[in-house]
Amino acid sequence: QVQLVESGGGLVQAGGSLRLSCVASGRTFSNYAMAWFRRAPGKEREFVVRISRSGGSTSYADSVRGRFTISRDNAKNTVYLQMNSLKPEDTAVYYCAADTSPIVHRESSRYDYWGQGTQVTVSS
Repeated sequence: QVQLVESGGGLVQAGGSLRLSCVASGRTFSNYAMAWFRRAPGKEREFVVRISRSGGSTSYADSVRGRFTISRDNAKNTVYLQMNSLKPEDTAVYYCAADTSPIVHRESSRYDYWGQGTQVTVSS
């Protein structure tokens, strides 16, 4: 089992920045690829970004590429999501997820473990 706990969400004005963190416990963190998903009100959960086990490879959704940056610190069992130039349409609950497979997955059903989510609200 892997436990994931997100933090760092909040209310920010459009154009602002936030950094989300997700701390993992329970198993060897470096054995998992990590991803961030989000769910906006009234919408399905969508893929945001994924990072490989080593951190050497990333995959971004088109909607956030160039504005969001994922990183990880395996020594701290933590994955981060730096969000810049935030837009009102980025408003959502953000979830981190862990995947035991090295294959790049964007489908949420492929992920094995999930955090409880952290709310991000961007005001216009």
